[in-house]
Amino acid sequence: MPETLNAPATSAGHRISMRDNGPFVSAHCACGWRGPGRRARSRARDDAAAHTDSKE
Repeated sequence: MPETLNAPATSAGHRISMRDNGPFVSAHCACGWRGPGRRARSRARDDAAAHTDSKE
């Protein structure tokens, strides 16, 4: 099951989920954006944070 992260309130419409694919995890957004596959979940979260910050 994907892990759902709460995006900041200023990022309306951007619901982020983390999806595992074997040893990789990637961030996916409800707007259609998808981050690259990462081995570290923390790096995928950083990708998601950068995405939501850039949409403010």
